[in-house]
Amino acid sequence: MENNNILSALKAIDVASLSRADWIAVGMALKEEGYPCSIWDDWSRNDSRYHPGECEKKWNSFHGSGSPVKGGTIVQMAKDRGWTLFGEDGCMNWDDTIEYDGEDGFNGFTPPDAWNPTEDLITYLELLFDKDDRVGYVTGDVWQDGDGKWLPSKGVYDRTAGELIASLKKHPDDIGATVGDWKQPAGAWIRFNPLDGDGVKNDNVTKFRYALVESDSLPIVEQDAAFRKLELPIVALVHSGGKSLHAIVHIDADDYEEYRKRVEFLYDFLEKNGVSIDKQNRNPSRLSRMPGITRNGNRQYLVATNLGRKSWNDWMDYVEGVSDELPDMVSLDTYKDNPPELPEELIEGILRRGHKMLISGSSKAGKSFLLMELCIAIAEGRKWLGFPCKKGRVLYVNLEIDPASAICRFLKIYDALGLKMQNTENIVVWNLRGHAVPLDQLVPKLIRRVRDQHFDAIVIDPIYKVITGDENNASEMGAFCNQFDKICTETGCSTIYCHHHSKGAQGAKRAMDRASGSGVFARDPDAQLDMIQLELTDDLKNNVRDGHATAWRLESSLREFENIDPVNFWFEYPIHRLDTTGDLSGCGAEGSWQANLSKSSKRTTPEERRRSLDNAYDICADNGMASIADMAEYIGLSEKSIRRYLKEYEADYICKGGAAIRRTN
Repeated sequence: MENNNILSALKAIDVASLSRADWIAVGMALKEEGYPCSIWDDWSRNDSRYHPGECEKKWNSFHGSGSPVKGGTIVQMAKDRGWTLFGEDGCMNWDDTIEYDGEDGFNGFTPPDAWNPTEDLITYLELLFDKDDRVGYVTGDVWQDGDGKWLPSKGVYDRTAGELIASLKKHPDDIGATVGDWKQPAGAWIRFNPLDGDGVKNDNVTKFRYALVESDSLPIVEQDAAFRKLELPIVALVHSGGKSLHAIVHIDADDYEEYRKRVEFLYDFLEKNGVSIDKQNRNPSRLSRMPGITRNGNRQYLVATNLGRKSWNDWMDYVEGVSDELPDMVSLDTYKDNPPELPEELIEGILRRGHKMLISGSSKAGKSFLLMELCIAIAEGRKWLGFPCKKGRVLYVNLEIDPASAICRFLKIYDALGLKMQNTENIVVWNLRGHAVPLDQLVPKLIRRVRDQHFDAIVIDPIYKVITGDENNASEMGAFCNQFDKICTETGCSTIYCHHHSKGAQGAKRAMDRASGSGVFARDPDAQLDMIQLELTDDLKNNVRDGHATAWRLESSLREFENIDPVNFWFEYPIHRLDTTGDLSGCGAEGSWQANLSKSSKRTTPEERRRSLDNAYDICADNGMASIADMAEYIGLSEKSIRRYLKEYEADYICKGGAAIRRTN
C-alpha cells in the first residue's frame, strides 16, 4: 500500500478514541509495512494514556505471523472515521495532476506595500521560460467539488511565454486582459514547466526544468527559513495567498526518468532534514500558484527569486557537504580526563575487535586452512599459532572452495587438532563460490545479512575473487580497501582477509612488501601477517614426516601493537603446527641470503655423519647410555637431527626416550 496513504490515514485517527487492542493493531500494521517505531510512538503521544518506552517495548514483541496485520487496517480505521482516499485506489501515480494546494485563508508574510502584480508575473515568466516555450495556466476555468473547494481544469496551454510577456507589457494595469479573469475565491494557477501545446499531462512536458516544493504542515515563516537554510536552488518563491509558499526549484533533468529520480531525492532529503513536504506535487505538469493574482483579497505574490544555489548540480555539491555522514571533529581536550575505551583484543597482541587484518602468503602456504584454524580458535576461545583468541562468533565467507569441501575441511581440522566440536554454532559459513560479485556490490548484502547476528569477526577468503579495479593502481585499491572499513564500521566486527604474494622470490623483501599489487594492501590493514616458506636444511629435509610437511615463518606489520617476534611453524595437512623445538630458527626464507648460503654449504656424507655420532656418543656416554641433548650440544645440531642419525644407524644404536644406547655384538 502507498506509504503516503497509510500516514495520511494515521493522522485521521484519534489515538485517544481507540481501545488498547486497536492501538496495538495500529503498531503491528506499521511494523509490518516497514515503518520505524518512532512513527507509532509520536502518534501515541497524543493520548493521555501514553507511557514513555511502552511503544518500543511492545514493538519488539511483534514478530509477525501467518496472517499479519497490515496497513489496510489503518486505512479502514480512518475511513470509518470519515477519511477518504485520494483517487479510486488511493494511490498517487506519476501521471496524476493534483490541482489543489490546501485550504484558503492567508497565513503568513505581510505582502509588500508597493506591489506591482504585472511585474511579478512578467518576472516569473522571464525567469522560468524561454520566449518560445508554451505556458499552461488556469484562471476562470474552475469548478467546485462536493466540499466547496475550488479546483482548476486544464485551462490554457498553447500560448508562448513571449506572447504573454508582450501582452502584459501592453496591458500593465490589467492582468486579466492577458490571462483572463479569475474567480476571487479560487485565485489562479500556472504550470512551471513548458508544454508542447497539445495537453497538460506529463507526456506534454517538453523540458523538465523545475519541481514544486511546498509544505502545508510548517508555519509559513518556518517554510521560508528552511528553504533558505538548506540552500534549495529556488528560481522563484511564490506566496500562495493561503498557508504555504510555493518554491519552484531547479531540477535541470534531461528526461522524465531523470526528473523522477531527482525529485524523489529532493523530497527525501527535505524529509530527512525535518521539512515535511507535500509529495503530491512531484509530477512535472503540476500547477502552482500564479504570482500577480489575488485570492479572496489575499495576494499571490513573488516573495523572492534566485535563492540558494544556482543549479541542481551546484546544490548537489552543497548536499554532499551536509549529508556526508562524516563524524564531528572533536578536541583532544574532551578526552584528557576521560580517554576512550579501546576495543577488546580479538587476537591477543595482534588484532582488536572492529579492526582489519590481512594474511598474505604464497599459494602453497595453506592460507585457507590457516584462516579456518583461526575461525575455530575464535569459536572455541583457544590459541591460534600461539596467540590467545577471545571466544566469539565468526562468519567465514567462502568464495573459492566447493561448499562440501569447505565443510569437510573444517571437520578435518577439528579432528587433526584433537578438539571436541563444542562451539561449532559460533562458526557460520557463507558459501559464495559461483555467486561472487565485486566487493562493492557484496558489502551491502553482507552487512544486511549479518545485522543483529552478533558476529565478532568476518573472514573473507580470498579477496582476488571480489577485487575491483587494477590491483597495481593505488587509487583503485584504496577505494577497494575502503569496503573493508565499511564492513567494520557498519557491523562492529573485525574483518580478516587473505591475499597472495607477487611473483618471484620473496625472501629478500620486507614482510609488508610481499603482497601482490599496490602497496595499499600493506598500508591499509591494522594488522598484516605474512607467511613465507623456509628453505630446509638437509638434516631437516630428511626428517620431514613422509616428505610432505612444509616449513613457514610468520612475520608482522602491526598498527596497534608492537610487531611480534617471527613465528616458525610447519604445515602438515590439514593443520599448521608451531615449531616448539626451535629446529626452524636457523632456516632462511625462500630467496633470502641465509637460504642461499645454506644451499651452497657443503653436504655431509654418511661417513661424516657416522663419525660425528660415534664421537659424540663416546664423549657423552655414561653407564652405557648417552643423553641425546648432550650429544646434540656436542655436535652443534638439533635433537631431532641426532634422532635422525640414530635411526640412520639403527643397526648399531638404539634410541630410547631421551637417550642413545650402543648395541653390543
